[in-house]
Amino acid sequence: MIRVLLVHDACLLRSALAERLAREPDLEVFHTPWGAARRRLGSVRPDLCVADLDCETGYALAPLGELKTTATGTGTRCPLLVLASAHRPGLLRRALDAGAVGFVDKASVPEQLLTAIRQVAAGVRYVDDSLGFGFLKAAQMPLTQRELSVLTLAAGGASVAEIAHRLHLSNGTVRNYMAAITRKTGARNKVDAIRISLGEGWV
Repeated sequence: MIRVLLVHDACLLRSALAERLAREPDLEVFHTPWGAARRRLGSVRPDLCVADLDCETGYALAPLGELKTTATGTGTRCPLLVLASAHRPGLLRRALDAGAVGFVDKASVPEQLLTAIRQVAAGVRYVDDSLGFGFLKAAQMPLTQRELSVLTLAAGGASVAEIAHRLHLSNGTVRNYMAAITRKTGARNKVDAIRISLGEGWV
């Protein structure tokens, strides 16, 4: 039996997907929104985490890396499979950095997700062919993980002080990151950097 923890912020979609997965005789499925993911990880001790990369509170705050931490209490790290889109290469880059070993296109049919779950649970990496373009764009992205976190929050309307507080940085450090982001994206200013990054699908 494969114990699966599904992490998704949209309650209706999460419940429906969990119900579909639970029909499989070899799967035991639990689900949770991002805000409760860490707590559920400890109580469920899953064999595999399936996480949707779009988070209501902003991807920069989603504890993606924490889902891959020890979940079984035996020192074994929990494999991470993400639901992603090719047009959001910034999120694919984050998932790669977090150590995800499975990538399924959100536009795929449920059977494809089931195949990925079983392969990842068996220790085999799974990458949906349709995400190839997204991975190519992710490899070309000039921003570091921290710069992407700053930019994601800025794109969501957060002020310098709010970004500093949420990422545990000083205001000056946030301004330095924004200057670097503007330079690397070839933008004229912060607003232009956000526009360019949104157009490229980095945030």
